[in-house]
Amino acid sequence: MSFFSQLTGALDKPGFNWKLLIAGFSSAEFAFEAYLSYRQIKKLQEKGHQVPQSLKGKIEEDVALKSQDYSFTKLKFGIFSDAVNLLYNLTWIKFDILPKLWNLSGNILANSLAFLPWKGTLVQSLVFVNLLSIAGLVVSLPLSYYSTFVIEERFGFNKQTLKLWITDAIKGLLLSFVFGTAIYAGFLKIVDYFSDTFMFYMSVFMFVIQIFFIIFYPKFIQPLFNKLTPLEDGELKQSIEKLAADQKFPLDKLYVIDGSKRSSHSNAYFLGLPWGTKQIVIFDTLIEKSSVNEVTAVLGHEIGHWALSHTTKLLLINQVQLFSIFSLFALFFKNKSLYQSFGFSGQPVIIGFTLFSDVLKPFNAVLSFATNLLSRNYEYQADEYAVDLGYSSDLSSALIGLHKENLSSLHVDWLYSAYSHSHPHLTERLQAIEFNAKKEK
Repeated sequence: MSFFSQLTGALDKPGFNWKLLIAGFSSAEFAFEAYLSYRQIKKLQEKGHQVPQSLKGKIEEDVALKSQDYSFTKLKFGIFSDAVNLLYNLTWIKFDILPKLWNLSGNILANSLAFLPWKGTLVQSLVFVNLLSIAGLVVSLPLSYYSTFVIEERFGFNKQTLKLWITDAIKGLLLSFVFGTAIYAGFLKIVDYFSDTFMFYMSVFMFVIQIFFIIFYPKFIQPLFNKLTPLEDGELKQSIEKLAADQKFPLDKLYVIDGSKRSSHSNAYFLGLPWGTKQIVIFDTLIEKSSVNEVTAVLGHEIGHWALSHTTKLLLINQVQLFSIFSLFALFFKNKSLYQSFGFSGQPVIIGFTLFSDVLKPFNAVLSFATNLLSRNYEYQADEYAVDLGYSSDLSSALIGLHKENLSSLHVDWLYSAYSHSHPHLTERLQAIEFNAKKEK
């Protein structure tokens, strides 16, 4: 018998206090993340608004001061948001809201949705999931509003109107209803049919879903939120097309996205299957604030991710992670004491999965460190690829420009960064770029 089987067997005893365990995990997660934020705040206080030595003369003092203020504000608001979410979770646990919401979903199905030809636990589970999404939205919307229209507005990033923000929220909710319901229906059907071996088939199902969204998203979902227009002919287009041709990058389309209608933050990325043609998407804000060579250097970095098979590797790693999570859930979802602790006489799979997401929090914390470590390593490799193409100075200046425009923090605590950041800090990247550039000479 495996260690996990022994553990779950030990936990599946009448009277085991799952409520206390899950409340403890939620509180520990909040305390740990608040501690990391505190470390970062202390780091910023120690350094003040001084510019790191490697960035002297490249970042102005007034930008450094504004960057520090922005970082402080976001960190403090992040702690507050996490505290609200913790209170939300503990309230649900304390007042047995899950079984009440489950019963409400049954009543809705029996009355308001009585016209539906489908009945049973599966349909009730889908109603429950959507009610849970609405409840989460009620809590998250005020926080989102404050973040967008107070914090981002104060620092000059927000470009959204209230109408656009509300429209985005409604579209997001509708998409969640449509796709979330379909995915959960598939998940519940697979668990019901294959029982203890469901994790193998669920992993295949999720892989198919991921491939579907890679294809479906740019054609049907993204246009609901942003307008994509072909990059106009000119020096930038010629530079990118030459880069793609030289690197045998399977470029299909070059688009500019109207990111400026929501935010002044900048970015660039590509879409497409790992083994198929790609679409490069560039934020209009990046084009506006960067030179042709700088934008090309950023895309050289992105092409580096493709050339080094980072997207394929991450897709495969994600499948391993999902399989691991489903395998762990297979050990929990028939645990009678888990359901009984929260006031359920039966064992609805969707309830088990909802509670399991809270049980999984320590695992997710460890996973965050591991995935960020891998991601940062990939970023260094993609930077080195761009350096090998001869873009060391342009990439450095582009990264500095993006850092300034986004008011990213000039100083980071190592532990906070290891948990929270998927990219190395600017000073770390510049040091690595300089090292690789010298190595090339």
